Amino acid sequence: MKEIKLPFILRLPLVLISILALGYLAKIGKGVLAPLFFSILMALLFLPFANFLERKLRFARTISTFSSFLIMMVVLSGLVYFFSTQLSDFANDFPVLKAQVSKSFTQLQIWVSQNFHVNFDKQMSYINQALEKLLSSTGLILGFTVSMFSSTMAFFLFSALFFIFILNYRRILYQFTISIFQNQHFEKVNEGIMEIQKIIKEYISGLFIQIIIVSIFTSVLLSVLGVKYAILLGVLTGLLNVIPYIGIIFSCLIACLISFATGGQHTLFVLIGYLVTHAIDGNITLPLVVGSKVKINALFTFIGLLIGEELWGISGMFLSIPFLAILKIIFERVEGLQPWGKVLGEESKLNKTRRKYKITKKITIEEKE
Repeated sequence: MKEIKLPFILRLPLVLISILALGYLAKIGKGVLAPLFFSILMALLFLPFANFLERKLRFARTISTFSSFLIMMVVLSGLVYFFSTQLSDFANDFPVLKAQVSKSFTQLQIWVSQNFHVNFDKQMSYINQALEKLLSSTGLILGFTVSMFSSTMAFFLFSALFFIFILNYRRILYQFTISIFQNQHFEKVNEGIMEIQKIIKEYISGLFIQIIIVSIFTSVLLSVLGVKYAILLGVLTGLLNVIPYIGIIFSCLIACLISFATGGQHTLFVLIGYLVTHAIDGNITLPLVVGSKVKINALFTFIGLLIGEELWGISGMFLSIPFLAILKIIFERVEGLQPWGKVLGEESKLNKTRRKYKITKKITIEEKE
C-alpha cells in the first residue's frame, strides 16, 4: 500500500479536528469513560497479585479476580467509612467552627486597626462580605470536600464491574491489542506493552506510597501542633497531593483555616509545616517512589488539570495525571511521536547521577530513573 503524505498545512487541521472529536466523545461519555479508566489503573495495580494467585497458588482465573476485587473493595470501603465518620463529626462542629472563625477575624481586624491605623469599618465591610460568602452555607466547604471523596454510586458500581471484567478477560484484551498491528511489528508492540504495563504499575504503586507517607507526615505534624481533625486533614492532604500544586495549596488553606478558627496560635507553623512537607515530597519522596520516567512538567500538568476538570470534573483532575503519564510513555516509544513525549516531561540533564540515601549499613534507597 502506498503511503500518502500530506503537507503540514493539511495535517494540522486534521489533527486539531481529531483532538476536538476525542474531547467531545470524552465529555459526553464521562459516566462510562471515567470509571473505565480508573478501573484500568486499578487492574494494572492488582495484576501482579492476581498472577501470583494463579501461578503460585493455582487459583482459577475467576477466584483470583474476585480475591483482588475483595481486597480493593475493603480498602475503598475503609476510606469511605473513615471520611464519612470524620466528616460527620466535622459537620456537627461546623456551626461552632463558623462562630470561632468570625470571632478570630474580628480580633484580627481590631489588631490591624490598632497597629496599622486602617479604618475598622472598611475592614469590616470587605472582610465580612468575603467571610459571609465563604461560610454562609455549611454545604460550601463541606460539600466540596465530600464531592471529592464521595463519588456517585454509579461511579463505584461501574468501576467495580469494569475492574472485574478487565482483570478476568485480560488475555483477550492483550491478544486484541496485539492483533491490531501487523505481524512484523509483533515484537516491538509486545515489548512496548510489557514496558508500559511495568512502568504504570510502578507509577501507581509509587503514588500510593507517596499518599501514605504524606498522610502520616502531615497527620503527625498537625497532631503535634494541636490542630483539630489532624488525622482527617492529614489523609486529605495525602490524597489531594495527587493533584500537583493545586492539591497541596487547597489542603494547606483548609488546615490553616481550621487552625486559625480554633485558636490561631499555630497557624503560621502549620503554613511553614506544609511548605516543608511539599519541599520534602517534591525533592525526596517523589523521586524515590515515583521516579522521573513518568514525571510531567508543570506546564502540561496544569493544562491537564484544567482539561480534566472541564471534561470529567473532580475525578478528571485526579485521573488526568496518570493519563498524561501513559501518553508520555506511549509517545516516547512510537516512531514520530517522540517529540511529544519529550515536551510532556521535564528537561533532561546530561550525566545526571541518581541520588542515594543510606538508611542503615545494609539498606540504601536509590532515586528511580
